[in-house]
Amino acid sequence: MAVATQNSIERGSVIISVFSTTPGIGKTIIAINLAAGLAHEGYKVCLADLDLQFGDVLNYLKLSSVNTVAGAQRAMLDHPDKFRIGDFLMEYNHSGVSFFILPAPLYVYDAYQTDIQIVSDIITHRLNYFDYVVLDLNSMFSALNLAMLDVSTVINYVGVIDFLPALKNYKIGYDTLIRFEYEESKIRLVENRADSQKLIEGSDVERLLGEPFYHRLPNDYPSVNKSINTGQPLMFAAPDSKLTKSFDALVGLYTNRQGTGKPATLTDGGGFFGGIKKFFGF
Repeated sequence: MAVATQNSIERGSVIISVFSTTPGIGKTIIAINLAAGLAHEGYKVCLADLDLQFGDVLNYLKLSSVNTVAGAQRAMLDHPDKFRIGDFLMEYNHSGVSFFILPAPLYVYDAYQTDIQIVSDIITHRLNYFDYVVLDLNSMFSALNLAMLDVSTVINYVGVIDFLPALKNYKIGYDTLIRFEYEESKIRLVENRADSQKLIEGSDVERLLGEPFYHRLPNDYPSVNKSINTGQPLMFAAPDSKLTKSFDALVGLYTNRQGTGKPATLTDGGGFFGGIKKFFGF
């Protein structure tokens, strides 16, 4: 199996974190397809699965490896002079599209032994020969997640806004990111399953947050199921699906392949948005 080798020239990667305050809304699918799309553009990409207790990247891609971020941490502690991060990376390769994966620990016990400083060093220095490093984070404001958000170039803050409690959760998470003094330009709001039938309009969410969505991913359960069942990113499992095309557009935003366009103008008014404001106590 081919393993990426580090260039002698030190340079930084673009670090894209995929984060949400709600579990089970498609973060791993988004992270995998971001990594695959960036790799398809010709960039060197590493996907780090930092959902340390329940990481699923290898399961989704039907891969297995005994080398994980936990093993990398132990190797850095035991043999710092001999440490090579490439020994702990798993390659995904399909039809000439290749990216590398730093897997999550195999055992829950290892998640509790995480040294945040070492993991931060791995992400920011040991993987800096990649053009892009995509981080699949869990749904908590944990110390590790905060450290990863600190070093991220971009925070993809993902939400599925299908009913009021979900919206309230999303807003609380966004307000928390702002309170931690992350620049608003660093936080990219991404709505998943955006065209599902729901009572809450995306424009209402944008008005409540005071920030437009950076990108909206459509709902496409058949394509996602096919992707999971075959262990392939959407570009291979469902190349013509609307969700695949939407991921391609999102990747294009991060590679400057296409313009972002202007967000839709939002108008004031009552109706359902007035009910949302009342729900939040405004």
